[in-house]
Amino acid sequence: MTSEDSLPIIEPFRIKSVEPLRVSTRAERCAWLDAAHGNLFALRSEQVMIDLLTDSGTGAMSSDQWAALMRGDESYAGSPSFFRFERAVREVFGFEHVVPTHQGRAAEHFLFEALVHPGDVVPNNTHFDTTRANVVACGGEPLDLPCPQLADTASREPFKGDIDLEVLERVLTGPRRVPLAMITLTNNAGGGQPASLGNVRAMSELCRRHGVPLFVDACRFAENAWLMRERDPELAGVDVGELVRRTFALADGCTMSAKKDGLANIGGFLGMRDPKLAETVRRAMVVTEGFPTYGGLSGRDLEAVAQGLREVLQEDYLEYRHASVAYVARRLAERGVPVVEPPGGHAIFLDAARFLPHVPRAEYPGQAVASELYLEGGVRACEIGSVMLGAVDAATGAETPAAQELVRLAVPRRTYTQSHMDYVIEVVARVHARRERIGGVRIVESPPVLRHFGAKFRRVRRRGEARVS
Repeated sequence: MTSEDSLPIIEPFRIKSVEPLRVSTRAERCAWLDAAHGNLFALRSEQVMIDLLTDSGTGAMSSDQWAALMRGDESYAGSPSFFRFERAVREVFGFEHVVPTHQGRAAEHFLFEALVHPGDVVPNNTHFDTTRANVVACGGEPLDLPCPQLADTASREPFKGDIDLEVLERVLTGPRRVPLAMITLTNNAGGGQPASLGNVRAMSELCRRHGVPLFVDACRFAENAWLMRERDPELAGVDVGELVRRTFALADGCTMSAKKDGLANIGGFLGMRDPKLAETVRRAMVVTEGFPTYGGLSGRDLEAVAQGLREVLQEDYLEYRHASVAYVARRLAERGVPVVEPPGGHAIFLDAARFLPHVPRAEYPGQAVASELYLEGGVRACEIGSVMLGAVDAATGAETPAAQELVRLAVPRRTYTQSHMDYVIEVVARVHARRERIGGVRIVESPPVLRHFGAKFRRVRRRGEARVS
């Protein structure tokens, strides 16, 4: 990794505490994956060497965050930790009403429960898994409207996370009620691609014209702002915090999982401008989450998030974060591995459809690649393709594949060093070198909702190969 002046970009932190990794053998990993019925979510964490399943809550907290934990006040109501948390959210995002939740999916639940009715449609650039499930749980239809450029994983268009504004306008003027519109920053299910400030501004204007509130899925808000500045010449030199404020000034509210760009291990919130909506959410959350000044979190958690929201905007951290992801993507591309271009901020995405072109979509090439990465080197990744996002007809069981078959290597924040990433590069390259000998997988059992968490798989033998479990 190098900076503009060719000096190496280093990790902008020192390591104060270490956690040992257990080095496993291939035979052990085969047995463990077999026992997990081929589902990487079912593995125990100690059976994983490099865990890139998710960047959600898996990062390392700073010494200042650990110090903030000691300041946590555990009063049931009116804790000063809540007011420090509330102040941080208001300063960063600009929303007057702040409701803490234990994580982002709880914020989604309360938002959709308050606004979405059966038959409604909720547009987004791309809904992620729990967002989609929470819309469906309220009787609504989650509608993905990615820009056309997203379909080409090899193109280097700078803002492939944009929403398709033309299609959005047709939805907003269509016959079905739209209770709110959303945009996910960055577009996680679409390869971690950022949306441009111009696209968010145009979306905001469309929504206001049609009287539809705009909410942002803000999980990776700082990473999106950094990529806005890096890829838009008109924003060169603009402070990242200022770009965040400009972006969220265009929205009516946001959901946030603080386990991502909050740099915390747990927590989230719902930010809003509408006081009536805020009151509705506060009344509902008391039943399941807790009093509105703690929202299912301890005072310690609130303090850690408040500190993390400020640290994530530090530009030396953001430069290192994006350089480390780009380094892996570049090295893999140099070795012929099909990766999503340009690299996003939180993960390296492999294009499994190009990685295993011989594996049909019905045999889930993304899940097959992710399984092989684990068997090869103990690297746990996450399929983001037809297992996670494929549509299954409840009446017939017929399945419509996802738009893309991706494998996400999500990099936990401030957790792994460059040597760990070099190891990951070697593992992926080795799997790619024997790709022609890799077969697909079949689903033999799955839950009706969020099936990727609990599905059981059977590997499909390739012609001429012996059957394997």
